[in-house]
Amino acid sequence: MLDGDGSAYGVHGIVLDCPARTIPELVEWTLKESGLGAAKLHRNGKASDPLIILTAAAAVKLGLPERPEGHEQRRSLRLPADHPVVKQVVKAKWQLTQRGFGPWARVYRKAQGRERQCVQLAVLSWDALDERSWPGVADMEPADIARVLGVYATRVITPRGSTAVSGLELMTALRPPTRAVQDRATGNWVSGHNPGSLGTEPMDPAPPEATAEHPVVVNSGWTGGFLNEEAYQWVRDVDLLSDEECTLPYAVGLDLNTAFLAAAARLVVGLSAPDHFRAPAFNPKIPGSWLVDLSHIEFDPRLPSPFTPDGSRPTGPVWYQTHTVAYAQELGYNVHPLEAYLRRESGAYLDPWHDRLKTAYVDTLADLGVTKDLDDHQFLAAMERHKQADPAMAAVLAAIKATVKGGVGKLRERPQGKAYKQGERWPALERPTWRPDIRAAVISKARVNMHRKLSNMAKMTGLFPLAVLSDCVVYPSPGESPLDFLPYAASGKPQPGGFRLGPTPGLAKLEGVQTMLWAVDLMEQGLNPARHIKGGDAVRDEGE
Repeated sequence: MLDGDGSAYGVHGIVLDCPARTIPELVEWTLKESGLGAAKLHRNGKASDPLIILTAAAAVKLGLPERPEGHEQRRSLRLPADHPVVKQVVKAKWQLTQRGFGPWARVYRKAQGRERQCVQLAVLSWDALDERSWPGVADMEPADIARVLGVYATRVITPRGSTAVSGLELMTALRPPTRAVQDRATGNWVSGHNPGSLGTEPMDPAPPEATAEHPVVVNSGWTGGFLNEEAYQWVRDVDLLSDEECTLPYAVGLDLNTAFLAAAARLVVGLSAPDHFRAPAFNPKIPGSWLVDLSHIEFDPRLPSPFTPDGSRPTGPVWYQTHTVAYAQELGYNVHPLEAYLRRESGAYLDPWHDRLKTAYVDTLADLGVTKDLDDHQFLAAMERHKQADPAMAAVLAAIKATVKGGVGKLRERPQGKAYKQGERWPALERPTWRPDIRAAVISKARVNMHRKLSNMAKMTGLFPLAVLSDCVVYPSPGESPLDFLPYAASGKPQPGGFRLGPTPGLAKLEGVQTMLWAVDLMEQGLNPARHIKGGDAVRDEGE
C-alpha cells in the first residue's frame, strides 16, 4: 500500500520507504528491493506477483490522474495509449496487458528463464476496491488497507482484480492446468496435463448448458431449451397463509453461510467435453445435463418446487443438472431422461477451492469473536456485534463471501459492451474456466440443499416458509429470534436435517427480523420479504 509520502505499508505492520517517482521506477523497486510477493498455492502452480495499491496521493505523485475522465463507467476506465505514464512504461521496455492501464494494471516483461517479471498495480481512487466487495476499505488508513489486503492475500489469494476475478484465479491456482512430466523418448521434462484440472484449452459447452448468444447455440440453430439452474426467488401465495400464521407477530429471516461454497464441497463435476446420449438410464454419479419430465411430481403448495428457481411446478420436459434429477430420485420418483449431455471424465475439481475458502471464512469469523465453540445463544449475540469488533476483519469477511459468489458467477461470464453481436465469441470463452455446467452444478446442489432443509423443517415442526431468496429464508415466528422456532431435541441439541445455527458454510445465521404484518404486506404487493428482511431501503431495489 503506497502513500503519497513514499511510505509503503506491507503485511504484519511493515513500513518500507519507496523512493520511486515514476511507474517504471516503482516496478523496478518492487521487484528488486521490496521483497513483496507470495508463494505458490500448489507445487505445480506459479507464485503470486507482487501487488501495490496506490492511494490517490501516490497516484498523483507518479503522474496518474486522481480520477481519470469518464470515471462513472468503471469497467471502461483506461489511460489512453498516448498518456505520459503509458509512454514511460513502454519506453522503459515494460508492457501492459491487453486491458491497458486501468484500476487494476499489470506491468510485465517476458519471463527471463524461470523468473517472472510482473507487478500488479491497483489505483484506490479509480475504485479498484469495489465498495460492495470491500465495504469501507477505500476510506481506511493506508496501514489498515494493507492489513485487510494482506490477510486476504494470506488466506485466499493475492487479489488480481475484482473479488470475482480472484475467485476464479484461485480455482486455477489450486488446480494448475499443467505439471512437469518426463518425456519417455528424450528423458527431458516437458509441460503436461495436470490430472483433475480443467486443462489449458477452452471447452465448448453442450447447447443446453450455453447461453442464447453463444456460438454453439447460434451456429447450430438450437431450439431445445436451456438449463435453468438458478438460485431460488420464491414467495408463497398469500392465500395459503393460515390464520394461525397471520397472528404470529414476527417474520424472521435466516441466511445460510456461503451456501454456494457449502455446495461446492465434494461436488463431482465434468472434466471432459460433453457427449450426447438419447434415452440414457439416469446415473446420479455422472455429471451432466439431462432432459427429464418432472412435472408429475407434486409438493405441498406451501413449499417451493425444487425443480425451478421460482418454485413453480414444471410443465413438461426440462433440462436439469445431475443433482436436481438425483433429488427427484432420492424422493422416490422414477426418472426417465429423454436426452442427456454427459461427461465421461469427472472429479471434485472445486474441493481445494472449497477447503481454502472455508478455512478463510471460519478463521476470519473467529477473529471477529464468532467461534465454533459458542452455543446458539452466544453465536447469535456474537454475530450481532461481529462487524463492530474489527472493521478491517469484517471487510476481509465480506471480500471472502464476494469471492465465493463472484467466482461461481464468473464460470458463466456473459458478453459485455453494446457492440457485442449474438453468435460472436467473447473474451471469457477463451478461458478453460468458462464452464457454465460447473456453475449449474453448484447452484443446483445449493438449491436442492435448501429444499431438503425446508422439507425437513415442515415435517419436524409443521412450519412453512413465507419466502426464499437464494440462501435466505423467511419464517413466521412467535418471537424475534430463530431460537423461537428452530427445532431442538429434549437434550437441547439442534435436530439434524433442519436449519442449524453456526459459523461454518451451510449453517445459518440471523438475517433480519420484521413484523409479520410487514411481510404479508410485501407478499400482497408481489415483493419478496427475503430480499428486504434486513431493513433499509431495499424495497426500491426489487427490480434489480
